[in-house]
Amino acid sequence: MKRDLLTLRDLTVEEIHYLLARARHLKEDWRAGKLEPSLNRKVLGMIFVKPSTRTRVSFEAAMYRLGGQCIFMTEKDSQISRKEPLADMARVLSRYVDAIAVRTFAHDDVEELARFASVPVINGLTDLFHPCQILADLMTIEEKRGSLENLKVAWIGDGNNVAHSWINAAALLGFTLSLACPEGYLPDSAILGRAQSEVPGKILLTQNPRGAAASADVLYTDVWASMGQEEEADARMKVFRGYQINRELLASASPDALVLHCLPAHRGEEITEEVLEGPQSVVFDEAENRLHIQMALLEWLLCGKK
Repeated sequence: MKRDLLTLRDLTVEEIHYLLARARHLKEDWRAGKLEPSLNRKVLGMIFVKPSTRTRVSFEAAMYRLGGQCIFMTEKDSQISRKEPLADMARVLSRYVDAIAVRTFAHDDVEELARFASVPVINGLTDLFHPCQILADLMTIEEKRGSLENLKVAWIGDGNNVAHSWINAAALLGFTLSLACPEGYLPDSAILGRAQSEVPGKILLTQNPRGAAASADVLYTDVWASMGQEEEADARMKVFRGYQINRELLASASPDALVLHCLPAHRGEEITEEVLEGPQSVVFDEAENRLHIQMALLEWLLCGKK
């Protein structure tokens, strides 16, 4: 039976830990020049309505390094621009490629593609979730801390798609997540409510960044205005002004706290240059790990490798 990754909830706890361990193993093999071509003759179809640097390159590099190939399409390169039904596209592409990675706006579109595709569909980002990013983040935290045990993550900023995936991760893995989001920019109430009911007392919501950051092992943020929200940028700048990860906020966290950002970063807005380039920042290790977690995910989905 084919598997999809549309949200982290498509994975079991055991599968998450397997993917993290496999990604570390593949990373070691990659650095040692010992990667096996486990995806030889496999083809990944990529449909990107939203542009990307890290998501596109990490998926393409992952396929190539494991011996596979990619076909990349923007909205203009496909019949999406002419309103071809997604159900039709899914059934046609399933006869050409071995998996489909999608980066788009509406999460419903990814769900529809997955419903009609007979090959695995991977959510490379929607406005609601970004599961591959969080897998790479968890891998990075585990590398730096040694484990995910007794973990406290502080999310500072918009209650967006990355925040939603962190909420799902906390519900599945049981670590503490404290979200500091301004009023009017809170996470989706259904996503948050479900997770809070599953792990009572572990997922907290506040409007106080310093309180959220207190004793945190990880400080995490994202841009204040994401793609598609450019017209809101000025208004958001005023609302989020107190939600910046800076030296003062970092001082509230654990002394050895890690700073993560999914990038691209707007230095001087959601995070200062000093912190982003500082010794506690692991954002470029985090970005590299997108490659390794994508290799593990593609291998698992396409080959059922365990």
